[in-house]
Amino acid sequence: MLKRLYEWTLEKAAHRTAPRWLAGISFAESSFFPIPPDVLLAPMCLARPERSWWYALVCTIASVLGSLLGYAIGYFLFDTIGQPILDFYGVGEEFAAFSAQFNAQGWIIVLLAGFTPLPFKVITIAAGATGMPLQVLLFAAILSRGARFFIVAALLRFFGPPMKAWIDKHFALATTALGVLAVLGFVAVKYLI
Repeated sequence: MLKRLYEWTLEKAAHRTAPRWLAGISFAESSFFPIPPDVLLAPMCLARPERSWWYALVCTIASVLGSLLGYAIGYFLFDTIGQPILDFYGVGEEFAAFSAQFNAQGWIIVLLAGFTPLPFKVITIAAGATGMPLQVLLFAAILSRGARFFIVAALLRFFGPPMKAWIDKHFALATTALGVLAVLGFVAVKYLI
């Protein structure tokens, strides 16, 4: 099922309304949809490199807005919608233990999840379910999602198809390493100031 959904998502990159699909999928991926917007972002940036920054901005704005829906699901509808989504991603049972620590280091978790292939919707739902301050979620989401999408757009704009092949092969490693470096930078700043 996920492979068909992935292929369906990839087909939208060639659609004449691809930027709208990119916004819609970026929004949905932050709250419930399983396929990341990078699936559309990459071929769109390769097809029209001069529009790469615009596509990254569309992804960022829509993803941050989608995180508000994920937050609302967690905050208002956790039992009816949020828990089944967490169960679908296989983290429902661990959520109780996870939520106890979530708000203490929530901004770091949101920052990391925004960079990595972790399902971002799990984090946005958890943020709402645990009552994380909304401004913390938004700040971390803007920073991490924006950085992720603009880095992908920049790499594809300047290095083209060879970079897409490398990203496809090493996406999880690259985004996780960038996320860890960003968090280490923030932690270092926190303890140095």
